[in-house]
Amino acid sequence: MKKASARASRHRDLRRLATTLIAGVMLVGTVGSASALSELKQIGGQPAEEPAPTVEDTPGAAPPSGAVIGIPDPDPLISTPDDKADTTSGAEDAPEDQGPPPEVIYDIEKAPEPVRKLRQLIIEAAASGDIERLRPLLNPGPNQTQVMLDSADPDPITTLKGLSGDSEGIEVLAILLDVLSTGFVHINAGTPEEMYVWPYFAEKPLSTLTAPEKVELFRIVTAGDFADMQESGNYNFFRVGISPDGQWKLFTAGD
Repeated sequence: MKKASARASRHRDLRRLATTLIAGVMLVGTVGSASALSELKQIGGQPAEEPAPTVEDTPGAAPPSGAVIGIPDPDPLISTPDDKADTTSGAEDAPEDQGPPPEVIYDIEKAPEPVRKLRQLIIEAAASGDIERLRPLLNPGPNQTQVMLDSADPDPITTLKGLSGDSEGIEVLAILLDVLSTGFVHINAGTPEEMYVWPYFAEKPLSTLTAPEKVELFRIVTAGDFADMQESGNYNFFRVGISPDGQWKLFTAGD
């Protein structure tokens, strides 16, 4: 029904455009006839009248009453983003410049030794297939690793199993390995929130990704996931954050 309605609407637009063009042709013909009669009246030695100034001759002047100023060009039946940009230029404020994204780092040796050590321990635990091996690395206690913002269960291992597609948490372990195999970024240097974050997509606008970087991203998410992320402009899948002193700060998903 939507397609049929769209076709009917399209036909109405075409008929409206055709009617406008026909009216224009008839009007031009009428103006031409009036000009011919005026020329006939001047035969017999009568001086020709000075042509009245047009709107073009007097910038800013309003057209005289009854004057024909021509038929405006019809609007296009299909508007493009460029068409809208021409009419709304300056209507919206440009987004504030937030500066360049953090440098993407692939060389793990550029991270502090405590960060390198914890990353390796996480990789070994995840590769084992036993999710319980992550427990001592998740900072049990008041500074426990942030797993999910809205988790009702205080046990991080139980939460991770609940996020996995299988009951043993194997899928989450595989995701963890994929995430830690990408490049990373160093953020919030010199503040209490300073961290080394994997993957770097979490701190880089998706619109700036190069083709090779998209290949890296598609090793973690599907094309459908990427399309959903583009709506918000942000990576919203799993990420890992490790503090400079080697504390596992977060393993979460979301914006």
